[in-house]
Order: sequence, then structure tokens, then C-alpha cells
Amino acid sequence: TWGRLHELRNKERISVAAASKILSNIVYHYRGTGLSMGTMICGWDKKGPGLYYVDSDGTRMENHMFSVGSGSTYAYGVMDQGYSYDLSVPEALELGRRAIFHATHRDAYSGGTINLYHMRQTGWVKISATDVGPLYYEYEAQKLAE
Repeated sequence: TWGRLHELRNKERISVAAASKILSNIVYHYRGTGLSMGTMICGWDKKGPGLYYVDSDGTRMENHMFSVGSGSTYAYGVMDQGYSYDLSVPEALELGRRAIFHATHRDAYSGGTINLYHMRQTGWVKISATDVGPLYYEYEAQKLAE
């Protein structure tokens, strides 16, 4: 892989920015061929945590929060309402879970499982894989209790 090749040549792991730039350069050459993708690249390097968005046109953006896919507008609605820079890890995980739930509930092409990962300095940790079916009733019960 490109990341491993970089590590062998430079005696250090590839940065998140460089990994996203390589992907951006690769997909840029496929513009106009029918490739359709949007993805997030995240990791932790010497600069700290990094998050990049790359799409099939080779567009590459850095930010602290992204949503990608056909249900992303629904997820953004939830994230915009609940996001603040000082969220605790449990609060951020619940916000992510709720945002993905709303994307899957409102968009038929978004799937039915919420996979949550936490990116740490030591690597990523899988937090959960949750079926959205029972989650609907959990969130409805919370609304009724309010």
C-alpha cells in the first residue's frame, strides 16, 4: 500500500493529510468515468487527530466533522443541533449514533446498522454495531418521556 511504502522510505508513518492526498490524487484520474464515492479518512499523527473528506472528483477537505452518503443531510441536521467542541466522548458517541440513526431511518439506502468507532492516538476502537430497528423504539420512548 501507499502508506506502507511511505513508512519504508521515510522511516515514519504516513500522516493523515498525506494519506488523504494520495487517495484524492488517485480518484482524480477517474473523473468522468462514472465513479461515485465520498469517504472520510481519519487518523492520528504527529499533528494530532485528523479528519478529511475525499470524493470521486478528487475534492479533499479537512474539518472536525463530516457526514457522507445519501442520508448525510439527515445526519447533518442532528449533528448541527447537538454538536459543540467540548463534547465528552460518551456525548460525542451518542450524537454520532443518533445522527446515523436518523440518516438510516429517513433514507432507504443508508443501511440498517450503526457502526461506531472511536479514533484514538493508539488507533481506532470499535465501540458498537447497533441494529437501527430497536433503536427507533428507544428514541421514541425518550421523546414520550420528555
